[in-house]
Order: sequence, then structure tokens, then C-alpha cells
Amino acid sequence: MMKGGGGYFYEWRTKQLSLLFIFVVCTTFIVWSWGKSPPFTTFFPSRGQVLQPFPAEEVKVKEVTQSKDDFREAEEVVNMISPVSSINSTPSIKTQGEEGVGVANIASPLSSIKVPSLDIEGDNKHSNTDLEKHQENTMKIVKKSVSGDGSETYRDSKPPKQQLVKPNTPKKEDSAMGVDVLMSNVENKSCNFGKGKWVKDDTRTLYSGFGCKQWLSAMWACRLTQRTDFGYEKLRWQPKDCQMDNFSGPKFLKRMQDKTLAFIGDSLGRQQFQSLMCMITGGEERQDVQDVGKEYGLVKARGSVRPDGWAYRFPVTNTTILYYWSASLCKLDPIDPKNKTTYFAMHLDRPPAFLQRYISRFSVVVLNTGHHWNRGKLNQNRWIMYVGGKPNTDRKIADIAHAKNLTIHSIVKWVDGQLPKYPGLKAFYRSISPRHFFNGDWNSGGTCDSTTPGALEVLKNESSDSMASGAVKGTNVTLLDITALSEAREEGHISRYSIRATPGMQDCLHWCLPGIPDTWNELLFAQI
Repeated sequence: MMKGGGGYFYEWRTKQLSLLFIFVVCTTFIVWSWGKSPPFTTFFPSRGQVLQPFPAEEVKVKEVTQSKDDFREAEEVVNMISPVSSINSTPSIKTQGEEGVGVANIASPLSSIKVPSLDIEGDNKHSNTDLEKHQENTMKIVKKSVSGDGSETYRDSKPPKQQLVKPNTPKKEDSAMGVDVLMSNVENKSCNFGKGKWVKDDTRTLYSGFGCKQWLSAMWACRLTQRTDFGYEKLRWQPKDCQMDNFSGPKFLKRMQDKTLAFIGDSLGRQQFQSLMCMITGGEERQDVQDVGKEYGLVKARGSVRPDGWAYRFPVTNTTILYYWSASLCKLDPIDPKNKTTYFAMHLDRPPAFLQRYISRFSVVVLNTGHHWNRGKLNQNRWIMYVGGKPNTDRKIADIAHAKNLTIHSIVKWVDGQLPKYPGLKAFYRSISPRHFFNGDWNSGGTCDSTTPGALEVLKNESSDSMASGAVKGTNVTLLDITALSEAREEGHISRYSIRATPGMQDCLHWCLPGIPDTWNELLFAQI
């Protein structure tokens, strides 16, 4: 009995162990299949979901329709990227990939925007697979945020499948608003800084009219004259289609670190140069600024009233600002160098020797000419027109307007040809500064006594200086268009005021400083 009972006990125990082994094997298989097999995940939650006490919200798929709001949103995106637009600069866009945040440089803001091809007629030719491939190869703006300094940033990464945008068949009323219209909106958003309006701004000016004696000529400092109305100082230019950076000296110097900016032109170019020096320093004395005129041959010659220009360097950022006087913006050679009263060959088709010699050292160059192109100035300066290295014999070219046009086109073309040699160089041609002589000219009783501006809004799409805009067309030289916006500011000239309060001719050509040329430099700053 004991033997028989013991055999039954061991037989029952063996079966129990076998069942336990089978249970362990099955449990192991179920646990392994739980995380791997789709059928199991259909009926049971995944381990990740079990361990996640607060599951993420479901991502909704955005259904796209070709509505007007969609195109406005696209325009806003272009506006955010474009300003840097303006200018051939290389904006940095923050991107976030799988391994962290980096920086992606975009060579051209407009050319970098890829618009997916949509079938406007209604056939959905793009499968989901094609759409996924297209979106993987196209920069998608997943999220827009604003950083602490107010700059806009974009996160660029491959979107998860839940975020893929599926195009729907456009409505009939929207079918005309296809990709061509979207690209047209993109192109039309390029900034025209010369279109806008003057608005009152009590925070002006950028420097004191009583100060800046280190850089500003006293004859242009209207605060030091008998003038009593200074409302012209409190107007700020506001472009219609874009925003301008607020100018500050430190910001400008940082942007121009290790760079040289050269103004080459007439006395209006000299005013712009002096204005910029005052704007950078805030009109304060700066003993650290170095006079480096000798490096560019800008020294006062014996018997001269002043040198041919000035050059100053800010050591803190190694930034050099210089001006060279070239009223005609073309090469001048003395016909008889030994004769002090010699005539000069005025080479209409050749750039100034200074520009030819030092262009390799410039980072930004601003050119201008205009008001010396009259028969009286040519005779006074003893300039004789030359073309092709010889005295001009073409009567058509001998006309002042044609001669000026030939020179501007020739110099802009020459500078444009130099740009490939110096990739870091950015060239501007500034349009003409308007005169405001009323009831006569500068030598025939002309006046400009107005204390109020003209029409404060400029809505023209084209420049008022057709000669300048025509010269830069098709080149990589940028037009610094200041003509129309300055035309509205007839009250901003020197007028009849002077240091000594002596009666005489009115100056309706040059501007009071602080004043209108400050705006020219704000426009320049926005486009550098």
C-alpha cells in the first residue's frame, strides 16, 4: 500500500510540474508577443501605454483647402524670412533634427521656399507615398516661435506621419488661386524701402544737433544757426511693405565688424558720411576712434582747403568708415600735370582712380553723383569730356544729360564686374538727392523757407530717379532709393540760415543735420 500510494503521489507531482512548465512557457510567449505582434496590440494596450500615466493628446491631421487664409499665411512666412531678404545676406534659421538643434543657412530666402505641386484641375496625382517623399525633401515649417530677443525662429525636421498634409480637391472658386498665384505673392513681398510714409516720432533724433562737433561741419548743424523751428527732426521714415531695424551705434559696428564702408561721391555723399559718424557715436566725443586717412592717401595737400576725403576706424570692432570726394564719379586726369591751371580729362567711361585702387579693401561701397553735372560746373572745374581715352567728338554725348547717363551706367557696370572678384563686397548706388529751390535757382533768388513738409506718403513703385534705377537694372549693384522720400521733405534744407547770420544765397540743396541723410543711413543699415 505504501509503495502503491507513493507511486501515485510521484505521478501526480510529475504532472503538476509539467503543467507549471507549460504555463511558464505560454506566459513568456504572451509577454514577448505583447510588444511585438500587431494582433496582440489590437486587444491589449502596449507596454509604453501602460507605463504612461498621462497619454499624449491625439495629433489631428490638418485637412488642406485652397482658401485665401492659406495664401495669407504663406505670405506671412515669406515676410518673416524675406527681410533679410532684401539684402543678399545669409539669414540663419534655427533647425531641430533628431540629434538636437543646429543652424541652417539659406543662401536666398525666396529661392529656398519650395511650394509643393498641387493639381488645380482636381485629379489627385500624388499618392501618400509620393507626398511623404516630397515632404521629406522639402523644408516644412513645423513650428514658429519667438525667442527672447524678439527674433523669429523656425524648427525644421521631418514631420511624423500623423502630421503629413493631404491635399484635397480645391473648390471651383479657389481653383484659380494655384501655385502660380502663391509664387506671385512671394515675389511681390520683396521690400521696396522707397515706398512708405513719414510718421511723427518724438524719440528722434539719433544725436544732438548741438553736439557731434568731432565729425559734423558747423555749416550743416542747423541747431547752431538762427533757425527756431526743428519739427523736421521728429519725423521717421516707415516703409510700407517691410520693417526696418532700429539703428544703434553698437548694432551697426557689430554688423560691420572687421569691415570697411566707403562713401564715394559729391558733397551730399559727404553729408551722408558725417551723418553716419554722428549716428554711430550718438554725437559723443570718441577719443578711441583712429584717423586712418593716410592708409588711403587722404591727406591734405599743400595749398588745399581740405583733403580729398576722410577715413576713421573704430578699434572696438575694427570697423572703418571713409569718404572720398568724387563729384563726377568718373576718372579725372590732369592734361598737363606741370601746369597748375591745367584742364582735366573727364573720362566718362572710367571709374575714379581711388575706387579702382582701393575697391579690394571695401566691404560696402556707396556711390553717388548728380548736382555737378551742369555746364557751369564743368567750365568752373576745367573738365573736358573724354570717351575711350580720347576727347569726345560725339555731339549727343556732349549733352550734359547724356554724358551723366553714360558715366553712371559705365561706373555701375564696372563695379558690377568687380563683385565676382570680391564675394564679400556689397555695392550701392544712391539715387539723386532732390533740390527744393522755389521762385528761382541757387544764383537767381531761389528760396526754400517752408517749415512744413510736403506730401508725407510715397506710393510710387518705381524710383523717381529713372537714370539711377536704369543703371542698376540687371546688375548686382543695389539701388539705395532716397529720391521720392526726400522730395517730400522740403523743410529740411539749410535754407537761409547760417552761423554768422549774413544775408546771401539760400542753400536748398544740402540738408540740416540731424535730418534727412540720417534716414538714408537707416535705409543703408537695413539693407547691409
